Amino acid sequence: EFENKIKNYVGLNYCVAFNSGTSALHGLLLAYGLGQDDEIIIPSFSFISTANSVVNIHAKPIFSDIEEITLGLEPQSILEKITPNTKAIMPVDYAGLSCNIEKIQQIADEKGILLIEDAAESLGASINGKMVGSYADSAMFSFCGNKVLTTGEGGAIVTNSVKVYEKLKLIRSHGRLDSGNYFSDPTESKYVQLGYNWRMSTITASLGLSQLSKLPKIIKMRQQNADYISSRLSKISEIQLPHVPSEYEHIYQMYTIRVKDKQTRNLLQQHLLTKQIFSKVYFYPIHLTEYYKENFPTEDGSLPITEKISNQVLTLPMYPNMTNEEKNYLIESILEFFE
Repeated sequence: EFENKIKNYVGLNYCVAFNSGTSALHGLLLAYGLGQDDEIIIPSFSFISTANSVVNIHAKPIFSDIEEITLGLEPQSILEKITPNTKAIMPVDYAGLSCNIEKIQQIADEKGILLIEDAAESLGASINGKMVGSYADSAMFSFCGNKVLTTGEGGAIVTNSVKVYEKLKLIRSHGRLDSGNYFSDPTESKYVQLGYNWRMSTITASLGLSQLSKLPKIIKMRQQNADYISSRLSKISEIQLPHVPSEYEHIYQMYTIRVKDKQTRNLLQQHLLTKQIFSKVYFYPIHLTEYYKENFPTEDGSLPITEKISNQVLTLPMYPNMTNEEKNYLIESILEFFE
């Protein structure tokens, strides 16, 4: 039931739920038959599971730079990274806002390359009314604890490909060809390939259903909170607020501001901590982490926008039931810092 409601919400034919967004993405790459030495273009400005999913299938992550509006993959940078070994482009939607998916889709179509959207943070976002997740060949959503729709932990793949759909069901359940519920089917199981224990539990799915029924309300509350905070912080010239193109709908899974440099960002974060206000930098560049720097090195300075943005961003508290008192305390604390 959860899978059916997710696919209908996004407007696609199939949905397969997993026990995490990471296992869903890993399974999707396997379902497409990607593997040894295949190149997959991804952003470095993402949670590390985006890259880990590529490496775990023995493919090669090709880090491409981002643009400053949506903080997603920059189309021209993608074009510069494409080689004969490029098998897929995997853009990421940051904080609940779609990347420039229409232009990226155009590039993928023109080059005959698979488009897989890491839409972990953006279930409910849209462009001109078209839902995020419906542009790519397949897309992944995450339902972990900080997402707009959360099941505590969980994920799902949406797609229009029946072939991918059938493969995903095998991959997530030990390669078992199920004709019904395993726990109530007395017949011998058929195991037709290798697979994993990546199923979402029924209990988890039921929690997802309860969240899904409230999703439009939750998104609206987040948007209203973001609008209020932005209207007050807009008076501070040293802060760059989230930018939402006119045709885009932002669901504000995270509310991220930018300041001029790393030092200012870190000082602001420390100031907020003294006020008992939590803030966090969620995405440090993946290509600068120890493992990827050693095993998949990029040229120094080859991702200048990624490195600049990562030094400027700070994610502030954002949740549906923020009180006016909490919002004002956050705003006044930031005002105090810049004054």
